[in-house]
Amino acid sequence: MDRFRMIFQYFQSNSESVMNGICGLLALASVKMYTSFDFNCPCLPKYNMAYGLGIMFLPPMALFLCGLILNRQSLVMLEEWKRPTGGRKKDLAIIRYMCSSIMQRAMIAPVIWIIVTLLDGKCLVCAFSGSIDPEKFVGFANVTPTQTQLLLAKVPCKDDELMKNNPARKAISRYLKCWSQALGWSVLLILIVVAFLARSLRPCFNQAAFLQTRYWSNYIDIEQKIFDETCCEHARDFAHKCILHFFESMQQEIKLRRFNAPREEADGEEDHLRGITDQEQMNELLKSWYYSKPPLDVSQATQQQSVGRERFSMPWADSLSNRGNAPQKAKTSRQTDV
Repeated sequence: MDRFRMIFQYFQSNSESVMNGICGLLALASVKMYTSFDFNCPCLPKYNMAYGLGIMFLPPMALFLCGLILNRQSLVMLEEWKRPTGGRKKDLAIIRYMCSSIMQRAMIAPVIWIIVTLLDGKCLVCAFSGSIDPEKFVGFANVTPTQTQLLLAKVPCKDDELMKNNPARKAISRYLKCWSQALGWSVLLILIVVAFLARSLRPCFNQAAFLQTRYWSNYIDIEQKIFDETCCEHARDFAHKCILHFFESMQQEIKLRRFNAPREEADGEEDHLRGITDQEQMNELLKSWYYSKPPLDVSQATQQQSVGRERFSMPWADSLSNRGNAPQKAKTSRQTDV
């Protein structure tokens, strides 16, 4: 159990590497899904294009949505975009940076699916076999237009009796596969060139702004994680206190054996609760965190804490000084009486 907890904590602390791994797994899953998929073109004039283009573009849409759902930063970005301003202003540059990183990771698996389908060529042959000009190929002489459309729709089906021995079927299939593979390699080359230009030209732009947006986007993610962990710790201690209060009427032996804790741990739990011992208090705290997040200035928080400590420490100091000065006043009064 401790090993799984350590692994989970590692994944939480390295969310970027985890998301890269998830995107890689989605990409491999897309390739495996396509290779294991049994492609069966309907070979009908009205359904070939819908089936071919549907197989080419509908699974990428599902993979894109899966990439958005599995990415934790997508929810963090939406919360940051929709939250009230409160004591902390919004920075649109941070939201744009988070959105671009989310989109880049979510587009990996869909793009790989589309490239694999184009390099394979079956979808394009099924979708556009009915759009070929029959005059460019031999085997369509003395055929009516309706029969021509029917024969063109049968091109993807190599076992069909109408096009099984027709020499035009192989020629049309090779022609469409050639265009499909050329388009697939072109898309892959364009993506590689764009990635290379983005990597090489990034130092030419303002690096300070890039570092700032990257830092604060990571800060928002880590802040949300720490807040969730703190809430879980507070909820655990709060539940422990409620359970102890519920079972305090039971036998002393059971209480000492299972639920009693040392005095030091109890004091630590009181510190974890931060004085919040009520459901209404916790609801108000969560509401204030959502509607009015604290400003990004640690110096203000430390000053407020020091002022609060001074407020709480001054009455005690006055009472202690009064108690210390009381014997001295008594002695001086006795000496004056003598």
